[in-house]
Amino acid sequence: MNDKQLVAEHAVQHVKPGMIVGLGTGSTANFFIEALARRQNEEGLQFKVVSSSVVSANKAKQLGLSLLGMDHIDGLDLYVDGADEVSPDLTLLKGRGYDLVREKLLAKAADQFLVLIDASKKVNRIGEKFPIPIEVSPFAWRLVQRSVAAIGGQGSLRQTANQDGLVVTSHGSLVLDVAFASNPDGKTLNDQLSAIPGIVEHGIFSGLTRAVFCGQDGLVEEQWA
Repeated sequence: MNDKQLVAEHAVQHVKPGMIVGLGTGSTANFFIEALARRQNEEGLQFKVVSSSVVSANKAKQLGLSLLGMDHIDGLDLYVDGADEVSPDLTLLKGRGYDLVREKLLAKAADQFLVLIDASKKVNRIGEKFPIPIEVSPFAWRLVQRSVAAIGGQGSLRQTANQDGLVVTSHGSLVLDVAFASNPDGKTLNDQLSAIPGIVEHGIFSGLTRAVFCGQDGLVEEQWA
């Protein structure tokens, strides 16, 4: 069992009967969804799920999980997802897969947001390894780019893997990937970006994490907020 599977199996033990559980997106989230399905099949555990993406929704359906639409919930008990970076104060960087709006909605709505990582995702500051993804309204991206530059960020529109077009999110936004030459802390940067008109959402998750579970060398380390 690799570290991603290990931490997913650890997290699934926090699911209790009758819960509404938010599903993240990505390889670690996939292991969690599979672990959920096993608990349902082997223990008869009853719960419902809501997904942050079409990809996770399809996987949940294939495994026979009871899926709710996001427009049918006003809250959830637990949201479990991965992260691209985690700083010591449990601020996250997410959005390499650019499902930012749905992911942050679920993280905010959940009673508990559990984050599953391996040790490579730990950083001293947000933006240390990856640019910060910013979803922008298509008509506003140049104005947002200028506003971001005013606070020290240099960004360009994300292109598709084949470099033959621009990435468009599931609800029609473009994505600016922004690097900051200075070293602002995650909370400050979160507040600055949230105040810029034209930004639909950004990849800094500040003050939302309940706990981070880190898998490394066959063990799981828990860090609680």
